[in-house]
Amino acid sequence: MGKSERYLARVDGRVLRALSHPLRVKILELLREDGPATASGLAKRVGESSGTTSWHLRQLAECGLIGEDAERGSRRDRWWKAVHEGDQMRARDFIDDPDLAGPFNAYAHTMIERRYAAEAQFVAEVRDWADEWIDKVSFHDSPLSLTPDEAAALGDEILEVIARYRRPEREGDTPVRVHWAAFPRKSRPETP
Repeated sequence: MGKSERYLARVDGRVLRALSHPLRVKILELLREDGPATASGLAKRVGESSGTTSWHLRQLAECGLIGEDAERGSRRDRWWKAVHEGDQMRARDFIDDPDLAGPFNAYAHTMIERRYAAEAQFVAEVRDWADEWIDKVSFHDSPLSLTPDEAAALGDEILEVIARYRRPEREGDTPVRVHWAAFPRKSRPETP
């Protein structure tokens, strides 16, 4: 498996249907960010029964997003791990398909809610972070005027920068979440 294949799961209709459930997105996020876990351990973290998390783990495994961690556990104690570190999708693949427009909408809203929750949690815990981090955190909101091609080029460049910083975890590292989005908005100027 190449480096980009390890990083990105290409989202097709089958994967999108699996990711259209908010609990599956949360479970996958926990496996990607905190590492391998059991159904019972995940159940405690997400406030569900282990039977429920087991069922959702099987759904994620069926579409190739997670797999068993053969280095951990036993027949009774099954450990799961994420196969990819992130997802890659194009809205065009789904919005014109009546069977996939709903799952795409559900997934997109879940992702926005998860991003908001992560940033809100950081703000709530800001006093817990060492002084060395406080001046290094950044939140940006930059309105630009771009063509669709310029927006695509901007996205490609930002992904290249992120790729330059991707490396195996080292001693002393702190997990960092990077959110980035560029999308058009309708201008609604005040009219006289």
